[in-house]
Amino acid sequence: MQNKYDLIVITGPTATGKTRLAAEMADSVEGEIISADSRQVYKGMDIGTGKDLAEYVVNGRIVPVHLVDIVEPGYEFNVFEFQEHFLKAFNHIRKRKKQAFLCGGTGLYIEAALARYQLLKTPENPELRKSLELLTHEELVEKLAGLRPLHNTTDSSDRNRLIRAIEIETYQLANAHKKKKFPDFSHIIFAVDFPRETIRKRITQRLENRLENGMLTEIQNLLKKGLKPEQLTFYGLEYKYITQYITGEIDYEEMFRKLNTAIHQYAKRQMTWFRRMERKGFTIHWIDGTLCNAEKIAQMHERLA
Repeated sequence: MQNKYDLIVITGPTATGKTRLAAEMADSVEGEIISADSRQVYKGMDIGTGKDLAEYVVNGRIVPVHLVDIVEPGYEFNVFEFQEHFLKAFNHIRKRKKQAFLCGGTGLYIEAALARYQLLKTPENPELRKSLELLTHEELVEKLAGLRPLHNTTDSSDRNRLIRAIEIETYQLANAHKKKKFPDFSHIIFAVDFPRETIRKRITQRLENRLENGMLTEIQNLLKKGLKPEQLTFYGLEYKYITQYITGEIDYEEMFRKLNTAIHQYAKRQMTWFRRMERKGFTIHWIDGTLCNAEKIAQMHERLA
């Protein structure tokens, strides 16, 4: 089935069931999914990133998904590379006359795809780096915030990443005249939402399930493979706090409490990003998360008709 939208976006805060919904929706139209998740690109990082590969199996069929398991842990994947991979996958899907879906909760990635951000490969700038090294951590955070909205806490928790982010944004602004060719495509955005207290309960329950089903072992294995504890903080909240527990910095109860709170805060930041997108002119069709997936899919098909 082909409709008037070349790209169907399914997003929402963490723990809202968007992956399974996108898989079922894509299966209903023989579509393919492009992941818009900044962490699911990493091989071997499955539970901590919420990859949930079984959710792509619908009615005994595997729904094709792109941009999952494409780089090794230890590599620092960025929004420029996401955009390059997105365009390649999108063109590949469209060339084969399949319906393309974009699914994930990384607002920066979604916006970079839909707004056709003119992102360029950024070389290192030794002079800029030298000047930035003189600034305090707080001054670096303030400088980055003046260049673009902070995407998540990993943008500002690591000093080296802060400096690199400022380097990238500075280069992008100075070279905005170098235009990248984008394909013309239409899109529609759906986002799943629940009442705030319901999302909080879903986040806590999902965290408990993941801890019971191998997340600790997954992170222990990454450390055994040679990743340093400070590297794992790059990959998000679960990897940061569980690594602190494994290395003995904090006990289990403190790890769970801090991680649970941090994920709740992350979900709020995701909603802030989506509301900001709406203020910038993006139309988001919000779907009641309490509906069953069949009802959600029916609502989406009505919008697509």
